[in-house]
Amino acid sequence: MATTYWGVDLGGTKIEGIVLDDAGQVLSRQRIATEQEYGYDHILNRIRDLVEMLAAETGLRPSRVGIGTPGAIDPPTGLLKNSNTVSLNGQPVREALEARLGVPVIMANDANCFALAETRMGCVQEVKPNARLVFGIIMGTGVGGGLVIDGKVWDGLQGIGGEWGHSFLDESGGKCYCGLTGCVETVISGPALERYYAGLAGEKRRLTDIIANRATDPHAAATVERLLHFFGKGVANLVNILDPEAIVLGGGLGKIDLLYTEGVERVRHFVFNPRLDTPILRPKLGDSAGVFGAAMLAKGGVADAAS
Repeated sequence: MATTYWGVDLGGTKIEGIVLDDAGQVLSRQRIATEQEYGYDHILNRIRDLVEMLAAETGLRPSRVGIGTPGAIDPPTGLLKNSNTVSLNGQPVREALEARLGVPVIMANDANCFALAETRMGCVQEVKPNARLVFGIIMGTGVGGGLVIDGKVWDGLQGIGGEWGHSFLDESGGKCYCGLTGCVETVISGPALERYYAGLAGEKRRLTDIIANRATDPHAAATVERLLHFFGKGVANLVNILDPEAIVLGGGLGKIDLLYTEGVERVRHFVFNPRLDTPILRPKLGDSAGVFGAAMLAKGGVADAAS
């Protein structure tokens, strides 16, 4: 029987599942609503239902399932932490899913799945196919990061590898939901930039409108300048510490053209090197990255030291 790879991308509003063959071709792809308002057990049952739907369509059964999730497994306890689907926090999610599915489950943070997919199947293959270290950035409602080394997710000792969004950037970001002050997420996430604009202009606008009006609205110009300045500082910190062979930008803000031109110039200004050789790439897989990355987890996508 041909080898297949099964992945599930668990989101707050939807759960997506996929079955790939060994060549990366899609055999089945399905989406269902998460229905997180019904609680922890219901979410796990929805994942089980989705896997059964994939099995019914393909006539196959998984040998293991990769699952991308908001949050991460805490290595010492095996419990999920740091998830914005709060009913999952403090729960033995992987163990409970293995009991429901009857096969091993490999889990990783959704940002890690994004980075893994773009490394193995996406833009990194086109630009740096032999890259050993890739960092994936998600900038949208929140800010996250994923680290891939030698084609495998690096979760780290505490399961927080790549959590760039909760490193310190600037006090002006204010209090973060994590309890700290000035996290990257409080400065250059979409909601943070919209709050900054509202504080200057006295009215709320969507970030897309703010960027579009930057030439005629001084408050919009100041907000875009804040994004570029702190994007440059924040990404330069990543380059200085990790010196990755590629960085991939994802999430809603990853679609902003300015980040690939002026944003890259700001990174160059702050990086501890005469040049910026690091390619900062547009993602190729779009909203498919999470579920493809989850399937790649099932294809040996997690480093042994972090398993």
